[in-house]
Amino acid sequence: MQNRPVAHLLAVFVGGIVGSGLRLTLDGALPHGDSQFPLDTLLINVTGSFALGLLVSGLWSSRVSSVVRAGIGPGLLGSFTTFSAVALAVVLLSASTPSNPALAVGYLILTLVLGFGAALLGLRLGRRWSSASSETDPETGE
Repeated sequence: MQNRPVAHLLAVFVGGIVGSGLRLTLDGALPHGDSQFPLDTLLINVTGSFALGLLVSGLWSSRVSSVVRAGIGPGLLGSFTTFSAVALAVVLLSASTPSNPALAVGYLILTLVLGFGAALLGLRLGRRWSSASSETDPETGE
C-alpha cells in the first residue's frame, strides 16, 4: 500500500462526512418503504456517477491538488454513492415483493444502465470542457 500523508486521510474523512450527510438528506427527502421503488438511491448513484466522470475527465488536472481529489472522489462521492445501498435495495425489494421479482431486477438493471450512462456522459462532457478551457489563453481569457 502506498504511503499517504495525513492530509489525504483527513480529506477523505471530511469528504466522507459531507457525502454521507448529503446522502442522508436526500434519503429523507424521498422516503420509501421496502417494497417501493428506491428512487432516492437511484438518483443519488446516477448523480454521483455523472459527477465523478465529469471531475475525473475534465476538472482534475494537475492544477487540482491530490488532497482535494482525495476529499472529493473517495471521500465525498465515495460516501454519497454506494454499491451497498444498491445491493440492499435489491435485497429488500426481493424480500418484500417475492411475487414480483421483476421490480428488483428492473431496479438493478436501471441502476447499472443509468449509472454507466451518467458516468460516460460526465467523462465526455468533462473532456470537452477541459479541451475548451485548455484552448483559452489564461492571461486574456480568449
